[in-house]
Amino acid sequence: MGSQGIREWAGIDTFAPATQTKLLELLGKLKQENVNTLTILVIGKGGVGKSSIVNSIIGEKVVSISPFQSEGPRPVMVSRSRAGFTLNIIDTPGLIEGGYINVIALDIIKSFLLNKTIDVLLYVDRLDAYRVDNLDKLVSKAVTDSFGKGIWKKAIIALTHGQFSPPDELPYDEFSSIRSEGLLKVVKLGARIKKDVSQDFTIPVALVENSARCKKNENDEKVLPNGTAWIPQFVQTITEVALNGSESIRVDKKLIDGPNPNQRGKLWIPLIFLLQYIFIMKPIEAFIKRDIANESRPSWEIDE
Repeated sequence: MGSQGIREWAGIDTFAPATQTKLLELLGKLKQENVNTLTILVIGKGGVGKSSIVNSIIGEKVVSISPFQSEGPRPVMVSRSRAGFTLNIIDTPGLIEGGYINVIALDIIKSFLLNKTIDVLLYVDRLDAYRVDNLDKLVSKAVTDSFGKGIWKKAIIALTHGQFSPPDELPYDEFSSIRSEGLLKVVKLGARIKKDVSQDFTIPVALVENSARCKKNENDEKVLPNGTAWIPQFVQTITEVALNGSESIRVDKKLIDGPNPNQRGKLWIPLIFLLQYIFIMKPIEAFIKRDIANESRPSWEIDE
């Protein structure tokens, strides 16, 4: 994987007219706010539909997908331009390997992102996963350790397989709400977002259905079981996060390398010297002074 050249965003023309109109309105809104370039980072576990989301947003097959092949080992950035606006979407390999964080994949992602700016983070998982587990916590922790806690202020949780039929005749909106809340709780736990500041990290959830068999409404738009036209709704959520006032994440070498352990150690040096002086040097100094005083006195005076 790698970076593709910037091409005309012709994929917009493949959407239903109603979807096209909404997307162009949203692009116009971004440009009104002087946002002429938007970079989206797509991240998550393997096999959750990250590459399919990229294809769905672009409106064409820009990333190869095969159920019989593993994900590509390297990130790829797809860039499209329309009416003076450029969209960059960065697809990444899954972060979990054998039940643990794939450190090699994470390092490759960080190196690829060097000197790039992340405007929106798409954290992708599946709606039809019944329960959360420690892997979700590991991934969110790895994202936080790599890019800082602030990246969650620019995040959206995207749940794929949005056309899933809930079990036990549970209403669709109720099931998706339960699934979203459960995942959000674990993500915030892994990201070390405390309850007292949780309101500052409001992470929206978007439902996605990438399948070509997705149902459509009377306007020929792809819709979820609750009737929501998901593509314009998804792009609207992306637009809202992009314009939410939080700073985008600039990935520089300092961010990738993290705090310098040697520099952290230097901060303790003055305190160590102070403690040594109080508890070691001062007693020794006092002992020497007493010893010198004793030597200068006559022996008969010391004995008394």
